[in-house]
Amino acid sequence: MERGLWCSTVTGQDAGIPADHILNLLFTPLSQSSKKLVNSVAGCADDALAGLVACNPNLQLLQGHRVALRSDLDNLKGRVAVLSGGGSGHEPAHAGFIGKGMLTGVIAGAVFASPAVGSILAAIRAVAQAGTAGTLLIVKNYTGDRLNFGLAREQARAEGIPVEMVVIGDDSAFTVLKKAGRRGLCGTVLIHKVAGALAEAGVGLEEITERVSAVAKGMGTLGVSLSSCSVPGSKPTFELATDELELGLGIHGEAGVRRVKMATANEVVTLMLDHMMNASNVSHVSVQSGSSVLLMVNNLGGLSFLELGIMADAAVRSLESRGVKIARALVGTFMSALEMPGISLTLLLVDESLLKLIDAETTAAAWPNVAKVSVTGRKRSRAAPIEPKETHEATTVGGVASKQMVLVLERVCTTLLDLEEHLNALDRAAGDGDCGSTHSSAARAIQGWLKEGPPPASPAQVLSRLSVLLLEKMGGSSGAVSTGSLQEQRADKLYGLFLTAAAQPLKAKTDLPAWSLAMDAGLEAMQKPCPYPKVIAYSKPRSFSFPARYGKAAPGDRTMLDSLWAAGQELQAWKKPGADLLQVLTKAVKSAEAAAEATKNMEAGAGRASYISSARLDQPDPGAVAVAAILRAILEVLQSQGV
Repeated sequence: MERGLWCSTVTGQDAGIPADHILNLLFTPLSQSSKKLVNSVAGCADDALAGLVACNPNLQLLQGHRVALRSDLDNLKGRVAVLSGGGSGHEPAHAGFIGKGMLTGVIAGAVFASPAVGSILAAIRAVAQAGTAGTLLIVKNYTGDRLNFGLAREQARAEGIPVEMVVIGDDSAFTVLKKAGRRGLCGTVLIHKVAGALAEAGVGLEEITERVSAVAKGMGTLGVSLSSCSVPGSKPTFELATDELELGLGIHGEAGVRRVKMATANEVVTLMLDHMMNASNVSHVSVQSGSSVLLMVNNLGGLSFLELGIMADAAVRSLESRGVKIARALVGTFMSALEMPGISLTLLLVDESLLKLIDAETTAAAWPNVAKVSVTGRKRSRAAPIEPKETHEATTVGGVASKQMVLVLERVCTTLLDLEEHLNALDRAAGDGDCGSTHSSAARAIQGWLKEGPPPASPAQVLSRLSVLLLEKMGGSSGAVSTGSLQEQRADKLYGLFLTAAAQPLKAKTDLPAWSLAMDAGLEAMQKPCPYPKVIAYSKPRSFSFPARYGKAAPGDRTMLDSLWAAGQELQAWKKPGADLLQVLTKAVKSAEAAAEATKNMEAGAGRASYISSARLDQPDPGAVAVAAILRAILEVLQSQGV
């Protein structure tokens, strides 16, 4: 059942805000309130509206009132004006939807509070005196809003101004009919669009009122949130356990109708749609198999765009699995509840005539650029590009070299999996703590590839395929210089750069000098223009040249490059006639391990760790440690094989 006592005074501490929360707002010491970037609690609504108008030449403030209007008001003679509004804190609603084809103006209250009657009346008078042919007020169904807009309407009508009012209640949370009716939620924005399009087309006030009232009957909205929000100067409006979600909440920080356990995005969306479409729910929306709908996925203010996209995908898939056709889909922030980390789903039954109004042109800044085509029935993927044909040498598999390569790769994978927790621990000192996880993902991807069959006999092709594999499957910055330590620039890219470049010299030869050149090419690809030209200078065919700018790292920057570079210097000995493979490689591994250990005394010069105080970086760079471990694994396999 609905929680909280509702304040419904005309003067307004709103429109849906719980009375006990108003007391919190009045009496909570600022030291206990949440942090907000405001100049003052009392002036935050005025400042927010002023900021929007200051950045949008198409808007103007009405002097003496918290009202924003179209700046081209004088061009609306003979057309119906569409006004809406409510408490602040729902941005971009309501002022973000002022523009040609949507709202003529809005009247804003304080945060989560109804606008003043005098300001509403002033807005009506302003549009009337501009020569408009009547005014439609679009009001969300909250007591304070209904009363204040209603009083202003009656006063305006007493002055001879034609004014109509539609009250929107699209909340699908309540299973039992409430005396106050359904709350007005994000679906109200769609009514703004429909009414604005009709007004722009020159339709009369009475017809617009009738048509939007009919449209509103085919609409439902349901919200869910991970936690509450907090009005400036106050504490959060309700508390949720870490394993709970609030279902069916409104847009004023009030609690919902039910608390449920945390679940996956797919499960939460299924729960929401089941509730909204359940015919036994008195506030359900009559969507069924075969229905055509507009889907609106609304960020309640604090949800990440990543989560929003996941929820949108889940909603599309769930609706289509029920046989519902999605004619349009709007995803973004349309009506928020300050910083509330949650979403609402709105379903609007549509036909072709209604879609024309939804698709009609508008200059409202917050209205998205929606594709005027159906979502359902469109191809959502394109076939992958055809890969270049491989040479005979590249596609040859099997043989002694291939078996040795399998043994090397298997040992490398085992090593990285064993190091997962250690690398994560190192990474937590200066990164997001996922270096080990990133390398483990790469190891599992390589293991999966090896299970598909033996790798090519060509080392160049093996390195090229590993590069592609890591770019697709590995996260972090090592797959591109270190995955952690806040040096992270994305591991998949750095390993990818190294392997792609290293493969080039091995296309012509695979002797020891060629492997040394391969290391040189890989190192060059990972570095910015290097201050040590003599160190990396080497003679190689021009066709092996690789731009030395992508990784933007250099030796001494405290990245994985430090280990690789130290090993690369030792591997220069492979270019000398009669060089011993294992002897040189052993020195290279020891140098790499020493370089990795030395990174704990370095100040980061690249990647995420470069933004962290050097005083906090007292552990070796995890990417450098991972590289040294990889080289050690390669050495041990070759030693065991007696190469």
